[in-house]
Amino acid sequence: MKVFLIRTTTGIIYAAVLLVGILVSPYTFAALFSVITGLCLWEFYGLVNNKNQVALPRLFNVLGGMYLFVATFLFSYEGFGFSIFLPYFGYLMLVFILELYRRKENPLLNLAYSFLGQVYIALPIALLNRVAFLPNSAEEVLYNKNLILLALFIFIWANDTGAYLVGMSIGKRRLFERVSPKKSWEGFFGGMTFAILSALVIVYFNPEIRHIQWVGLSILVVIFATFGDLSESLMKRTLNVKDSGNALPGHGGFLDRFDSMLFAIYALFFYTEVVLR
Repeated sequence: MKVFLIRTTTGIIYAAVLLVGILVSPYTFAALFSVITGLCLWEFYGLVNNKNQVALPRLFNVLGGMYLFVATFLFSYEGFGFSIFLPYFGYLMLVFILELYRRKENPLLNLAYSFLGQVYIALPIALLNRVAFLPNSAEEVLYNKNLILLALFIFIWANDTGAYLVGMSIGKRRLFERVSPKKSWEGFFGGMTFAILSALVIVYFNPEIRHIQWVGLSILVVIFATFGDLSESLMKRTLNVKDSGNALPGHGGFLDRFDSMLFAIYALFFYTEVVLR
């Protein structure tokens, strides 16, 4: 019961911070998710650093990923030109150049893990800006589109809740036992059902997007969120760690909390670009 209360309290605070960050203004959105980017990158690079001959410039890579988010925000919302990304391209080049001088045991692994963190964490979170804002109408678009950002998290929360309740009740057939022994097919479809139900509720708050479109988005988010969760489980199992960190009591680290979101953002981005726009 104590663990449950701790986990619930952390979850409520986490949800409240996300709601405030997304709804108050574009700048609270930018501040919140740039910090989330940095914290997730910090945990990721901390996990892989000093493992199997890996020795990364941790802070340098974290700052590079945070800059990508900020640059994408300025490009999408403030109307900055493409030149705003030039410092990020400079960071990518410096990652290579630094390895020439650092004289570490395995520079190739250092490069591989440095870029993996950018593609796995920094890039998808930066793409949230392209979901939130449309050219030439930033203020209006945030008001109209913030429900899509909230829907991403609502679908993931509904999926997690449904998967847990159904999986604990009737889960027998393992979904991916090699990576995550506790996940079941029954839990997967239970989570999807909860997400679809939440989509049918959301449609009443944004009727501009049709029922079938909301349902399609919820199904897509559940599928890719599951892959995101499994991928982080594979990474932790490979590195022989239980959690990515301990910053969130009852939930582990920030990467543990946002792992499902990372893959789901790619699905959300392509869905909004192809179906909703």
